[in-house]
Amino acid sequence: MTDHHSTLQKDFYRESGKWLSTLQMLKKCISPNLHFIYIFRKTQQYSKTPILGFYWRLILRHFQIKYGFQIYPETEIGEGFYLGHWGSLVINPKVKIGKNCNIAQGVTIGQQNRGNKKGFPIVGNQVWIGPNAVIVGGITIGNNVLIAPNAYINFDVPNDSVVVGNPAQIYTNPNATEGYINNLI
Repeated sequence: MTDHHSTLQKDFYRESGKWLSTLQMLKKCISPNLHFIYIFRKTQQYSKTPILGFYWRLILRHFQIKYGFQIYPETEIGEGFYLGHWGSLVINPKVKIGKNCNIAQGVTIGQQNRGNKKGFPIVGNQVWIGPNAVIVGGITIGNNVLIAPNAYINFDVPNDSVVVGNPAQIYTNPNATEGYINNLI
């Protein structure tokens, strides 16, 4: 893989496994999740430009409400971001998410306001987060981690793990995301 592709192209590559032109990406924006990623990345791209930055923030706000994605341009999300389905997704703006991450519907990644885990999660590379999972607090999710649907996580998770349940339990698995995360960049 070469580094001349934009972050947006890398995000779209995750969906199709093909490098797309701008026109091809716009055609794929019929899908709400890809449409939102397109607007999200454009808002990030122009965040330091007064007029264009304001324009893209307004557009992003409209589609946050329309699609149910509460993701802000301040959120650091690595290349190869993939939203599996659209609707009801909340990510705190101070959360950091690595490369090649998949997030399903109903997920909350948020702040914990008190206790020894006060703070915001840091999510590693190649993490698959299943529907309705909740990840909160000043915790770190390692690389190559699969978080099962409905899991509640408020503790650190090591690399190469599958996390299941509420309360969540960790199972070591060197192939945790194999077959779940496709078209890695």
